[in-house]
Amino acid sequence: MTIRRAVPDITTADPAASSAFYQLLGFREEMNLGWVVNLVSPSNPTAQVILITEDAAAAANPDLSIEVDDVDAAYEAVRATGSEIVHPITDEQWGVRRFFVRDPNGKVVNVVSHR
Repeated sequence: MTIRRAVPDITTADPAASSAFYQLLGFREEMNLGWVVNLVSPSNPTAQVILITEDAAAAANPDLSIEVDDVDAAYEAVRATGSEIVHPITDEQWGVRRFFVRDPNGKVVNVVSHR
């Protein structure tokens, strides 16, 4: 399994203001679904920040997103350890397959693969 990127998920009450702040630092908006905004460095597309108000498709907000090449293999690996699955493996309408798992520190990790 290959990790393609790891991105912090920042919960915000004001995604427009948060987006404007990160754009001051050189990021640009790549995706804006209203409740989630993905900001990317134009010179380094793996450097990203995700702003989230409330995950519209899951019961919890993630603290971190990790993009992997094989989300099903990752799901089976963490499930085999007995780790808490917070959100089941799901194909989302915006083109990702993902699940949420709780890490040993209690943080919610969004493990995702683009379809």
